[in-house]
Amino acid sequence: MRTLEQWFEEYAVSHQNPKNKAIHYVCVPAIYFSIVGLLMSIPSGIIASVLQLNAPIIENWAFIVLLFVLVFYIRLSVAMAMKIAILSAVCLVVNYYIGQVLPLWAFSIGVFVIAWIGQFYGHNIEGKKPSFLKDLQFLMIGPAWVVENLFSRKR
Repeated sequence: MRTLEQWFEEYAVSHQNPKNKAIHYVCVPAIYFSIVGLLMSIPSGIIASVLQLNAPIIENWAFIVLLFVLVFYIRLSVAMAMKIAILSAVCLVVNYYIGQVLPLWAFSIGVFVIAWIGQFYGHNIEGKKPSFLKDLQFLMIGPAWVVENLFSRKR
């Protein structure tokens, strides 16, 4: 099993151009955010009836899926899992409030499509294919790479 640093080194190979990096710093979190929103849009009657907490931010499919996502990150790094947990919590809360004003599924699809267009544009600038075309696990490494790069002292 590769370490988080090994994943980052391989991911960084196709993310060297400053414009592509800047695009990724916006688009990767936007995609993560939109996926959380899409998952929150799935009716969650079963989850709510089982948990009976009257806490809509955690009684939804996004919360359940994010628990499994955190297992992936814990295997790589507990510190990174904590950072992703914070990102996930912010996504859950903000998506909840957006859903009070707009149809969350429609908003999330719009963000998702625009962010992916940005991603592919960034890779066009870079001149290299997205890493996930080589290994789908890079779809999980992208958010960690962005979090690490945006919030670490070394850039």
